[in-house]
Amino acid sequence: MEQQVNKQVNVRYIAELGMFIGIILLMELTGLNKIPLGPGLNMTFSMVPIAVGAMLLGPLAGTILGAVYGLTSLYNAITGAGGMTHAFFQLNPFMTVLLCVGTRTLVGLAVGWLFRLLRKLDRHRIWCYFAGGLSAPLLNTLLFMGFIVLFFYRTEAVQPSSRHWQTR
Repeated sequence: MEQQVNKQVNVRYIAELGMFIGIILLMELTGLNKIPLGPGLNMTFSMVPIAVGAMLLGPLAGTILGAVYGLTSLYNAITGAGGMTHAFFQLNPFMTVLLCVGTRTLVGLAVGWLFRLLRKLDRHRIWCYFAGGLSAPLLNTLLFMGFIVLFFYRTEAVQPSSRHWQTR
C-alpha cells in the first residue's frame, strides 16, 4: 500500500513538472515570454513559471525548470535569435553555455531553496510567496547581467569601439 502511495506522488510530481516545462516551451515558441527593451535586450516572463514551479514543487523542480529555460536561451544564442547572446556565442561558446544555462539553472535552484527557507519563517505563509516570486526575476537579472559584466564586459558586443560611436 505504501509503495502505491509513493508511486502516485511521483506521477503527480512528474505531471506537474511536465506542465510547467510545457508552459515555458509554449511561451518560448509563441514569443509570449519577452518584451524587447532595446537592441539585443529583452525583458523575460519565463521566470514566472520557474518561480511558481520552484515554490510549489521544490528546489529540484526549480533547477529543472531553470535548465529548460536556459536551454531555450542557449538555442536562441546558437541560432541567432538571441540578440546579444548570439554575439557572445560567437566570441566564447563555453562561457555562453554557462551564461545561458548555468545562471538560469542556478536561479531556479536558489528560488526553490529561498522559498523553502522563508516558508519556515513565515507562519501565515503570505510573505514567503511574495518574496519567492520577486526573487526569481531579481536573481535572474543579477546573475545574468553580473555574468555578462564579469566575462563579456570588454567585448565589442557590450563596449562598442570609440570609432563606432564617432561615425554615428
